[in-house]
Amino acid sequence: MFSRIQNPVIKGLLEWVFVIVLALVLALLTRAFLFRVTRVTGYSMEPSLSHGDVLILNRLSYVFSSPRVGDIVAFPYPEDPSAYFIKRIIAQGGDVVDIQDNRFVINGVPLDDPFSHEPLRAPWNVNFPITVEEGHFFVLGDNRNGSRDSRNASVGNVDGDEMIGRVLVRIWPFSTFGRVE
Repeated sequence: MFSRIQNPVIKGLLEWVFVIVLALVLALLTRAFLFRVTRVTGYSMEPSLSHGDVLILNRLSYVFSSPRVGDIVAFPYPEDPSAYFIKRIIAQGGDVVDIQDNRFVINGVPLDDPFSHEPLRAPWNVNFPITVEEGHFFVLGDNRNGSRDSRNASVGNVDGDEMIGRVLVRIWPFSTFGRVE
């Protein structure tokens, strides 16, 4: 590419500039289309994720498949789209979500997960039961009593097209490095 340049200093400098620009372009493309790094802010996903955890989001996960119940996903924060909410999907389009005896009930079956055993105390401002619209998802924080999620009208059911990606791995702190389930 730079074979016609005779001056070795200029040739070397141009080669370095080319490599740096190429690396930046590849990094930007990777960030835009493959992965994104984000930090957990708040305590709504405890005990699964903690305040300050650094996560890698898989942006390709929903290009070839749809989000699934149980996935931990990131989507734009309603008041500041440059920030993300991180929540767990508990219901998908067509599902009926209700609260009975202070527990979530999905399609008539009580939600049996490790995060829903204490009675719900957090207030909500939507009327149950809710039928989730097609292409949308009902999301909750794992800390059920300390989460702003689909029970709040400002969040509501999340459009699958708005999801940034699925949480893939926690990279910080190193003591908890690994895949997030």
